[in-house]
Amino acid sequence: MMLVLPLCFAGKYDLKKITPEIDRALKSRQARYARVQELKKSGVIGEDNRGFVATLRSDAKAADIASAENRDRRVIYQALVDQNALGPGGMAEVERVFAEVQRDKASPGENVQTPSGRWEKK
Repeated sequence: MMLVLPLCFAGKYDLKKITPEIDRALKSRQARYARVQELKKSGVIGEDNRGFVATLRSDAKAADIASAENRDRRVIYQALVDQNALGPGGMAEVERVFAEVQRDKASPGENVQTPSGRWEKK
């Protein structure tokens, strides 16, 4: 069953339909949220300038969590591109907007990557 519900993301794009794949991605992100936040606070992962998380220290478990988080974000980003008919440059735009949102939402002391590629603590 496909749920039809406008969900606003980054104030600019919305999901018009929640497919089973999108629903799984959203639920998986919610389930791992506390662990991702913990890893951000400890400096093991940070928010990159493309709207994804990056591992900043060698840690196999953190790398697995980052990989799963990025896989789910990619599903959501692609759905936003498709459902909002953003065309060939749409993914880069969605990534840029979400990177900006994640930088703004980061807590003091968390690692974020600037648009120019430099890592810094917020």
